[in-house]
Amino acid sequence: MKVLIAEDDTFFQKFYSTELLELGYEVEIAGNGVEALEKMRANKPNILILDIIMPEKDGFEVLEEMSQDTSLKSIPVLVFSTLGQEQDMKRATDLGAKHFINKSFFDFDALVAKMKEITQL
Repeated sequence: MKVLIAEDDTFFQKFYSTELLELGYEVEIAGNGVEALEKMRANKPNILILDIIMPEKDGFEVLEEMSQDTSLKSIPVLVFSTLGQEQDMKRATDLGAKHFINKSFFDFDALVAKMKEITQL
């Protein structure tokens, strides 16, 4: 399964990619929203793990652009952010995200289980 991680924090980039690679996933990293959109168009992933607070385009802007692009709107999105307010979660799911996980309560096994559930792979 191809996973694109859109995350600007280098610690989280390394942690996610290392752990997912060990489990046999193909992993690509995007450090901001613009790069995430470019990488999705170039190499369509099976799932996007999306941070909300990023430079250039934030996660909400990425979700908005994906919803208007027929080649991207079918990519399942798992939002993984420190934003945990109900309104943020609702906005993300209204824009097409399949699930929202708060980074503050991070559990890697739960993340992988949710990825499998969302992609059904």
